Amino acid sequence: MQNIRSLFIALAGITVFAALALFTVSLTLAVGGILTVIMVGRAISLRMKPAPVRAKANGQREMRVWNDGRGTIIDL
Repeated sequence: MQNIRSLFIALAGITVFAALALFTVSLTLAVGGILTVIMVGRAISLRMKPAPVRAKANGQREMRVWNDGRGTIIDL
């Protein structure tokens, strides 16, 4: 009787340990999957935003002069 009880307790302990290990692995995979989806979505959304481009047909830039309140700025 003592051997059967010990065997049952050992099997119950192994089952609980396996269930907790399975839960930990599944939770890790779920969090990893969520983070992967967020990172991919962020990378795609940043790639879809076009960068502003300033171009002129003649290739020469005009000189810009303005005053920002602290002094005159001349952009050549």
